Amino acid sequence: MARVLVTEKIADGGLDALRAAGHEVDVRLGLSPEEVVDAVVGANALIIRSATTVTPEVLDAGTDLVVVGRAGIGLDNVDVAHATARGVMVVNAPQSNILSAAEQTMALLLAQARNIPQAHSALVAGRWERSKWEGVELADKTLAVIGLGRIGKLVAQRAMAFGMRIIAHDPYVSPERAQAMNIDLVDLDQVAAEADFLTLHVAKTPDTIGLIGEDFLARAKPDLRVINVARGGIVDEAALATAISEGRIAGAALDVFDKEPTTESPLFGLPQVVVTPHLGASTREAQDKAGDTIAEQVALALAGEFVPFAVNVAAAEASETVRPYLAVGEQLGTLFAGLVAAEGLPSKIEIEYQGELAGYDTRILTLSVLKGVFSAGSDEPVSFVNAPQLAEERGIQIAESSSSSSIDWINLVSIAGGGHRIAGTLVGLRAEPRLVQIDGHTLDVPPSANLTLVRNDDRPGVIGRVGTILGAAGINIDDMDVGRPEAEGAGALMVISTREAVPADVAAQLEAADGIVSVIVIG
Repeated sequence: MARVLVTEKIADGGLDALRAAGHEVDVRLGLSPEEVVDAVVGANALIIRSATTVTPEVLDAGTDLVVVGRAGIGLDNVDVAHATARGVMVVNAPQSNILSAAEQTMALLLAQARNIPQAHSALVAGRWERSKWEGVELADKTLAVIGLGRIGKLVAQRAMAFGMRIIAHDPYVSPERAQAMNIDLVDLDQVAAEADFLTLHVAKTPDTIGLIGEDFLARAKPDLRVINVARGGIVDEAALATAISEGRIAGAALDVFDKEPTTESPLFGLPQVVVTPHLGASTREAQDKAGDTIAEQVALALAGEFVPFAVNVAAAEASETVRPYLAVGEQLGTLFAGLVAAEGLPSKIEIEYQGELAGYDTRILTLSVLKGVFSAGSDEPVSFVNAPQLAEERGIQIAESSSSSSIDWINLVSIAGGGHRIAGTLVGLRAEPRLVQIDGHTLDVPPSANLTLVRNDDRPGVIGRVGTILGAAGINIDDMDVGRPEAEGAGALMVISTREAVPADVAAQLEAADGIVSVIVIG
């Protein structure tokens, strides 16, 4: 059972699912930044929305954190880089509010085009101002979509239904894909020259902050109307307010602001502007989906399984073929680290996949191997998240290869480097893990947390001496196999799985025994 700290209101369905899974759900709303730091101590998971900022201080205090879950899309309130360094997975719910955000965009676009909020306010205040609030039609107007992702695509489809011409700017979308949606890809200069309406659907990054600022607005058409339901700060509010006040821009509709919550902006006093308090995801359906999705992702992370919406894990989803091998990969990585412990990790680690595995995306399996390699003897948390970073920091090159042929096994995962090689697979109907190769010897033994590798002369009596020494030390042998050398004259290899780790003094006795060449204790 894990403790899940929830600092903002999340749909009950998701929280109930976590409770049903046996987790302790600790809901603490309205915490100050300092109180969040205190509350996260001892928590295994942290679930937030947009109001809680997950700072390095929060992550450092949460020494037991496995995952931070953001019930929504944006992650500008989470220090993802520091979470990655700490080995903490960050997950979001990227598909939970895309429909709600697209519909909010269309609502603001229509409200801006027809001055609906202004006319409403005037009428309920006792003023019939029919001529004052003349609007414009959407038909035959050009809508520029900045960011043609999931939400941008939905907005484009809906705007087409109003007879609008769609252009888009997105450096990550191919012209062929855009053309298939009947959309022309253009640069920002062409957006400024042609757009009657502009809607933003990009993440807030250093490259997008102030994207719609003084320079862009100076080049835009005077009848441009700007819609932002993405993130505050992408539009320079002061520059936009000045452009509207001077008549260089027709108007704007914003759902998000640089600082939130806020009740002050240079845009608020302008009659050509429509504003809402970040309502893009504020529908019952979106909140339910966000709560359910983030609870599911957090539960997967706590169970050590693959998490589809992890934003700082560089891997695709584990297929049904790959998934059973995740534990094997991690076990092999741990054993490999123990095998090379005396010399230290090599500068290059080669990971090879043979058999059916070669036909699948094995990136998540490589992360499992690295997690096992770097977890051995590490005081810092190691996970799918920071394992590649640890390899880079230590100057270790990771080389992956695949081969569809495997002579003796349906699938084989092997790790090599520093003159050592280890391999494992799953066997039988129960898909039980097996260690099948070590340094040129073929064997068949279950991976274990406590393994002792004994290299010895291939002659009678040696196995008995080893058993006698371990028995005299009170060490119980759970499993044992004698590896068959793949080359003549390679000597013998005993792989012994014990109930507890073999102490250093007992390992020294083994190494001193007649016929023993070397002893390596892993565990």
